[in-house]
Amino acid sequence: MGIAYTDIEIENLFTKRRMSIRALVDSGSVFMTIPDHVALQLGYDLEEVSRREVILADGSRKSVPMIGPLRIYFADRHCDLSALVVGDEALFGAVPMEMMDLVLHPASQTLAVNPESPFLPVALMK
Repeated sequence: MGIAYTDIEIENLFTKRRMSIRALVDSGSVFMTIPDHVALQLGYDLEEVSRREVILADGSRKSVPMIGPLRIYFADRHCDLSALVVGDEALFGAVPMEMMDLVLHPASQTLAVNPESPFLPVALMK
């Protein structure tokens, strides 16, 4: 398994600012994260948003801004969520993948619409 990236669009639902970004796809991560320069370009004031304590890969804890509401677009699908502002690149985690009913293909290192629900996203509620 290699590293997978995908192109998405991200929109601030308050200001309607929208931009295209490249995101690292990581099904082992939970949240959507974006770097601070993307949050600022979307019009968020990082001093005026809520914060969330996160545990990093090395076990350390850090308080990071949480922005939203955001709309994430991929392959004619979208979801509304909040994102953590941390790191130097966007990270597309399991929450947006599940919300849009997307699947990660490890062999081809691509993100795609679930072939079992090609026209409308389906959510598992069990």
